[in-house]
Parts: sequence; structure tokens; C-alpha cells
Amino acid sequence: MSDPSTIVRTYIEMWNETDPERRRELVAQALTDDASYLDPLMAGNGVPEISDMIGAAQQQYPGHRFALVSGPDVHHDRVRFTWSMGSPTGEPVAVGVDFARTTDDGRMCDVTGFFEPAA
Repeated sequence: MSDPSTIVRTYIEMWNETDPERRRELVAQALTDDASYLDPLMAGNGVPEISDMIGAAQQQYPGHRFALVSGPDVHHDRVRFTWSMGSPTGEPVAVGVDFARTTDDGRMCDVTGFFEPAA
């Protein structure tokens, strides 16, 4: 199994990558080909669809960046981590917790995101 910290860092990096080709490469590194993603606002299945979904989110929130806040916490084939999304000025505008199931190679195959209540 790949190092969960590396996979999660790649996952955060894919959310920040604005170049579509590079983003798709990062998605493929972090997620399986048939991965599913679901949060309260969007969903996607498979590397191309999830990469395009991230691109659409970037268009909606230009200049916003994701950062790892805590984790990953890992047991068995499960991983949990907390992230934040900051505005172009660096102010946090969203915080969430993602839960994922991983495969033997460490990549995520099923990701569910939850948003934390606004402070």
C-alpha cells in the first residue's frame, strides 16, 4: 500500500491544479480509474469526470486553494482527513472532512466529503 500521507497530499494537489492535463494525471495518481466522489454540492465517477468536476469548481471559485488541515487518519482500508479552502487572499471560506476507502495500491476508490458548519 502506498503511503496514505502521499496519496492525501496528491489529492489536495489535484484540487489546486488548474492545468487540465496535469490535474487529470494527479487525479489518476490519487484515485482509481472507477473511483466515485460525492459531497453535498457535486458528484463524479471515474478519473475524467472527477477531473472535469474539479475544473468546474475552480471556475466557480477562481483563485481559491485547498490545504490539508489534519490527518490523514487511517485504519484498514479507510482514510479520513480535514481540509480547508481559502480565498485568493488566504482567508478560509470552507472547511470539510473527507472519508475515503482505499485499494491495495493505496489509491482512493470511494470519497465522501462533508462540510463543517461555518464558524
